[in-house]
Amino acid sequence: MVQQGVIELRVDLLDFELPPHLIAQRPAETRDGARLLHLAPGGGLEDRRVVDLPALLPQGALLVVNDTQVIPSRLLGHREPSGGAVELLLLRRREGPGERWLCLGRSSKPLRPGTKLMLGEESIEAEIEAVEGEGILCVSLRTRDREPLLQVLDRVGHMPLPPYVERADDLEDRVRYQTVFAKNPGSAAAPTAGLHLSERLLEELRGRGCEVAAVTLHVGLGTFRPVKVDDLDQHPMHEEWCEVPEATVEAVRRAKGRGSPVVAVGTTVVRTLEAAALEGELKSGSRSTRLLIQPGFRFQVVDRLFTNFHLPRSTLLALVGAFGGLDRVLAAYRHAIAKEYRFFSYGDAMLLSERAG
Repeated sequence: MVQQGVIELRVDLLDFELPPHLIAQRPAETRDGARLLHLAPGGGLEDRRVVDLPALLPQGALLVVNDTQVIPSRLLGHREPSGGAVELLLLRRREGPGERWLCLGRSSKPLRPGTKLMLGEESIEAEIEAVEGEGILCVSLRTRDREPLLQVLDRVGHMPLPPYVERADDLEDRVRYQTVFAKNPGSAAAPTAGLHLSERLLEELRGRGCEVAAVTLHVGLGTFRPVKVDDLDQHPMHEEWCEVPEATVEAVRRAKGRGSPVVAVGTTVVRTLEAAALEGELKSGSRSTRLLIQPGFRFQVVDRLFTNFHLPRSTLLALVGAFGGLDRVLAAYRHAIAKEYRFFSYGDAMLLSERAG
């Protein structure tokens, strides 16, 4: 979904050269130990640390976080009866009875309807029901001992690290590729800006008079799909489920009423809040969204943005460019590269303290 009034954006305007050694392969030693590039009001760039965040926000600011929980949704196994290796990444559970999931699959031979699989140390039986385009599979899953699927995944699944993390997941990722406030299982990727917030940092923010509220967006297929078109309007945004509690709507109203900024912790929070306010007023409830945010978008809710550094030619970079001004954001990225900030999911962060325009 594209909001009326956006400008046409050529995807090549979202491109930049990133030296491979700046792609973070592991998180910082501590959650709040990463670097922070502050895009200050008036256009200045400040090299700070994430621990400086409380000092960079005014008293009374409202931070909104995404409390989705990443599930260990990457499953390894083999075909039946051939034994050929196979890998599935569970993206989203389909409504209705049983455990029917949309997945990405990888195998040495094509995965076709009717193919039977054994996954997760042979604790999960699976059958391909359909191939739904763009490599998406509909798969039915059944645990061998009738255990709840999420319980089995917690034991035998792997954390779904993005492909640019060129190593196998390990026990550290079970903790560090999950926010400290994660509570609603269903995400196929972490809301990565939230990974920087430690319990200590959240307590310091609250101690300085900031509020913290939550929304939920389960990150899905869009995270894994590159933009392949020249005009971003032609990019097919995939549906993601999100929810805004009434308590968060009330927290936003209080913040706006006292003149305090609403600070989105990550692009998933921006999409959730703005999708819930497309009619001009923030509304509570759950919904599915295909909202594409690009330069020219009229933000209704979010006043400041705390986010990671994103992939070139991505819808996430387009969103950040819409918020902070594309030229200014790309200049900040050039600064970050020159200063050797770490990029992507386990990388460093940015704080944009004013909206463009």
